[in-house]
Amino acid sequence: MSIWEMLAVFAAGIGAGAINTIVGSGTLITFPVLLATGLPPITANVSNALGLVPGSISGAIGYRRELQGQTRRVLRLGAAALVGGLIGAVLLLALPSEAFDAIVPVLIGLALVLVLLQPRIAAAVQRRRERTGSESHPDGGPVLLVGLTLASMYGGYFGAAQGVLYLSLMGLLLDDDLQRINAVKNVLGALVNGVAAVFFLFAADFDWTAVLLIAVGSTLGGQVGAKIGRRLKPAVLRGVIIAVGVVAILQLTLK
Repeated sequence: MSIWEMLAVFAAGIGAGAINTIVGSGTLITFPVLLATGLPPITANVSNALGLVPGSISGAIGYRRELQGQTRRVLRLGAAALVGGLIGAVLLLALPSEAFDAIVPVLIGLALVLVLLQPRIAAAVQRRRERTGSESHPDGGPVLLVGLTLASMYGGYFGAAQGVLYLSLMGLLLDDDLQRINAVKNVLGALVNGVAAVFFLFAADFDWTAVLLIAVGSTLGGQVGAKIGRRLKPAVLRGVIIAVGVVAILQLTLK
């Protein structure tokens, strides 16, 4: 890489770390930049996954206050994320990209609809619980486990808008504050990136320069994103999620 390409990758890492912490979809920033430096798509994807691990951890640490009291939830959902992330990483090296290209925009679009309608759906669910006397499952139940496993498979495979999928699923199935849910999302993202990274270290080619630049940049960006993200009101955060998801759909369908 030239010095200008290295600076571009580093800057993309900062941006990706910040947006991953706030919403997700940092891959939409770093992946095109890596391709522009001349890296092959698979190598760029693997290098990106490795580099974003420190940023994911940084974002999770930045949201440590919102994680208090959620240890049991994180352990339960984290197990699903690890399994799904590993499967997705294996699929990246085993399947052609066309297998996911058609369905990914549809998944993101569905996630955005869920995010948009989440307040109304949650209110309707709460009214039904009050009528029947039933209580919500503190961890979302089997439906959330299955949904997060599938979302994590996608995350291990590519990861663009992975955070949007997480937030839509947990926002719909967990009766909790959106900022606390966002904190869990950051931990799940770190787990998926981490397990995929370990697999890629032994099974795929990557570019160490790109990995290190993104790692340092995303670590810095993760702290910035945590400070910005926790100040956003639920309605504003929901708007950011939808905006990022729309950009993701446009990029994936128009590429």
